[in-house]
Amino acid sequence: MKKIIGFLLISVQLFSQDSLLTLHSDEVLLMVQKYHPIAKQAFIGIQASQANILAAKGNFDPIFSQYSSQKTLDGKNYYLYQSPNLTIPTWYGIEISGGMEFLNGSRLNPEQSLGQTSYLGISIPLARNLVMDKRRATLIQSKIFNQMAVQEQRNVINQIIVDAMSAYWNWVKSYRVYETVKQNLKVAVDRQSLTKKGFEFGERPAIDTVEAAQQQYFSNIAEAKWLEFQNATLDLSAFLWWENNVPIQIPDHIIPSESLESIQGANFSLTDLIDQAMKNHPELQIYSLKISALQVDKKLKFQGLLPKIDLQYNQISLNQTPFFTAPLFENNFLYGLKVEIPLRFSQGRAEYQKAKLKLLDESLFQDQKRRSIEVKIKSYHNEMIALRKQILTQEATNKNLVALVKAEESRFLNGESSLFLINARENKALEALEKLIELKTKFAKTVYALQGSAGLLGGV
Repeated sequence: MKKIIGFLLISVQLFSQDSLLTLHSDEVLLMVQKYHPIAKQAFIGIQASQANILAAKGNFDPIFSQYSSQKTLDGKNYYLYQSPNLTIPTWYGIEISGGMEFLNGSRLNPEQSLGQTSYLGISIPLARNLVMDKRRATLIQSKIFNQMAVQEQRNVINQIIVDAMSAYWNWVKSYRVYETVKQNLKVAVDRQSLTKKGFEFGERPAIDTVEAAQQQYFSNIAEAKWLEFQNATLDLSAFLWWENNVPIQIPDHIIPSESLESIQGANFSLTDLIDQAMKNHPELQIYSLKISALQVDKKLKFQGLLPKIDLQYNQISLNQTPFFTAPLFENNFLYGLKVEIPLRFSQGRAEYQKAKLKLLDESLFQDQKRRSIEVKIKSYHNEMIALRKQILTQEATNKNLVALVKAEESRFLNGESSLFLINARENKALEALEKLIELKTKFAKTVYALQGSAGLLGGV
């Protein structure tokens, strides 16, 4: 891998055009997965979602606070008040707090205690926000969104690999066609040379030298096919990147290391593909995770249908008296009970109904996507089977046309045919071979499209 990349990055002028190197589909896959900017962008999404998890965890961070206040007027110390406090949120909506209050002065509120007071307290939601509250929902959903980002990356890589491999097999096809036309051009050049000599020795009529000029036809085609190969190289190069976002341009001395025949034996079980897709396809996973996030939202919105009943209790110690020597609710305590009950729960009912509708809507989208993926898999699988049959038929046709060309050449050597018939046979054989190459290319692209439709190319 490193060797081929090194050659790709070095200027083509450093190599002789005869020094051919090869590029394999596995190397293309590795570069796309690891270095393509879109794949990197998807990874940035994962990192951003991890940062959101950390931010959501911040809602559970212990909080230290300090409040100080002092008033003096006309030389009189009205009051000096200091209150450090530590609050510890817990998972089930319960908050534990502890702190001290220090108060002295000549003008004090009679409800306040002079000197140092310590307290240890707890705040408990007894109805709304006991099972679910906003900060718990935010943390749970942020973890779900992180999993969604991973599936988004899988989906992006899955699709870009399908596109990259389509470009790769087009590149292989263009090279194969160009090489085929070059071989035909060589045969035409050799035949023209022999025909000219035959004419000079009086063994061939002048019209045969005209027919032998078929080399110009193949020469023009070869130039056109070379340009097509260069365009295919550019299309493939668009998918190839290296470290530090360096784009790679495939030089002319890099050729495919695979033939179209190398993938013709690919075969897949339709049932297995559908089963794998239903379980692991990134798009379906994304929908499942969206539904999970909406279920969390539904639980949160359900809290709006409950009354708000919050209990707060503080055990108080005056002037360093131990906390736990006095029984609860008998001495040195402060408690409060706050109750809020909307008489109609209109907002709560509306928000809960909207949450249920969102969940239903997303479930319908998931059902449609599941069906769409299944249909696409079946379609590509049928196309693969049809192409395999067409390839077998076209191979037989091509074999017959090549045999006819050879037979016509034998007849020509025996004086029973003409260059016109040979050229006609060769043109037909070339057309048949190009069609065969095209079918094999479609088959190779369909193999990857089939795997992509099942979501198998983006990793697990």
